[in-house]
Amino acid sequence: MEISLLAFALVFALAFANGSNDVSKAIATLVGSGVTDYRSAIAWGTAWTVVGATLAAFVASAMIKTFSHGLVQSGTIIEPAVTLAVLTGAMAWVLFASRTGLPVSTTHALTGAIVGTGFIAFAGEGLIWSAIGRKIALPLLLSPFLALTVSLLIHPAVRVLARNWEGACLCVMPASRALVAIDPRGGTRTLFQATHSGHPVIAVPSQCDRAGLPGLVVGLDTIHWLSSGLASFARGTNDAPKIVAMLLLGSATAAWPNTWSQLAAFGGVALAMGLGSYFGGLRVTEVLAEKVTRMNHAEGLSANLTTSSLVLVSGSLGLPVSTTHVSSSAIIGIGLRKGLNSVRWTTVRDMVLAWVVTLPASALLACIAYLILTRVL
Repeated sequence: MEISLLAFALVFALAFANGSNDVSKAIATLVGSGVTDYRSAIAWGTAWTVVGATLAAFVASAMIKTFSHGLVQSGTIIEPAVTLAVLTGAMAWVLFASRTGLPVSTTHALTGAIVGTGFIAFAGEGLIWSAIGRKIALPLLLSPFLALTVSLLIHPAVRVLARNWEGACLCVMPASRALVAIDPRGGTRTLFQATHSGHPVIAVPSQCDRAGLPGLVVGLDTIHWLSSGLASFARGTNDAPKIVAMLLLGSATAAWPNTWSQLAAFGGVALAMGLGSYFGGLRVTEVLAEKVTRMNHAEGLSANLTTSSLVLVSGSLGLPVSTTHVSSSAIIGIGLRKGLNSVRWTTVRDMVLAWVVTLPASALLACIAYLILTRVL
């Protein structure tokens, strides 16, 4: 097998592993708060992950530059074995964690694999340590505390919104070009209706579907679904470019030979992330949904809003935060609002231990892979 084909295969394998571990971070609150079942939540997260990963081809240039050549000194010769070892080390660790139900960070795994392989391949002299500290280590260290704080701060407002909206909904009626508000007591009010179009809305029952009207009911559940989709979308745009960037590792310009190559790489990674999400995402989702803290509707929504906003903002700035750290910390923060006893600390301990072990474990696996590959290739 040609080295380039092996690199593509390992990139897609890493994307599959990423999907199996990370889809849980955006959809666990849907299950944990009782909105839907596991299979529906995973399918929803998978769909939006693929959309986000695909769109990353057009909006994630900063992240690609960071991981492809922003961590290695210009002029450093990157052997094919280095790239293959980095991919192998990160992929092996993330797959292992997914099989054991541990939510870990692909960003962390890639960073550990790059540093570990850099040490053994060129004694660490080719690595830009200031960039590793500023662009990767610092965001990874700060993001859990930031997510925990944001979830604590926004939850009171979300809780008030949820309390006021519980039982209420909006009914979108395309046939009448109208938007109708329905309060918890069943009272209705037409918020908007286009003139001279359709039939006028005179009286609407307490629920659109009971009237047999072709309307779309938008309630608190809908907002939770949308926030979960947004978090999955953010995760896709945040993780796909880090994985794809491995194909350009060490490149002086981080440029693709042509547009077709770029689209093919992102398309393949998006597909692999989707397959991993759908077929391998159950175990980690169970941990975050049930074994950290119990969540109600408003708490799950707060955690999702925290995750999606922080990941989207950091991704646009080219800061590779971990969706794992952000989502898990947001859920922990929600639990802390109810008291220390509301959090299952044994689960949190195992999660934090997995975060700490990810760097050395992926570095060790990458080093072993490098030693093997240099003798095989």
